[in-house]
Amino acid sequence: MDTAVARERVLDAAGTLFYGRGVQSVGMDEIRAASGVSLKRLYSLFPAKEQLVEAYLERRDTVWRGRLAQEVESRAHPEERLLAVFDHLHRWFGEPGFRGCAWINAHGELGASSARVAAQARAHKSVFRAYLGSLVADAGLPERLADQLALLAEGAMVTAGIFGTGEPALRAREAAQALVAAARA
Repeated sequence: MDTAVARERVLDAAGTLFYGRGVQSVGMDEIRAASGVSLKRLYSLFPAKEQLVEAYLERRDTVWRGRLAQEVESRAHPEERLLAVFDHLHRWFGEPGFRGCAWINAHGELGASSARVAAQARAHKSVFRAYLGSLVADAGLPERLADQLALLAEGAMVTAGIFGTGEPALRAREAAQALVAAARA
């Protein structure tokens, strides 16, 4: 098996295990078993678990942002694009195996002890906030609205992860709609 295939298998296994059970509860031997990659090869790809966690979060970020953009770009009107963020969250929260935000979860587990994980979480959240900022600007609305929408989205993510329901996205969408209307007035 070549290096690229081995890396993908390890990341697939790590993604499933880390997201499903948490980073700290999953050992490298479990990832080896789930991926079918030898422990020696696994450690040659990722010399430390922290590096594997970082790669897992980077990969997940790319997929997550792509899915969000696809949902948002399916809407024609700039204000509908803003609300599509919350529609995306609602769909995501309803997926089988949804266990909250991977970056919030990883930061909660390792953010205090891993500068790399903390940096990944901050980077992901900063890029998300910047994306909201671009949607707000496209709609011709005040910049501060992006911070307010980011807080709504983040709160919905945490609440949905804890209670296992998509309802927080619907309530956050309602609040976002009210904020957009107030900003427009």
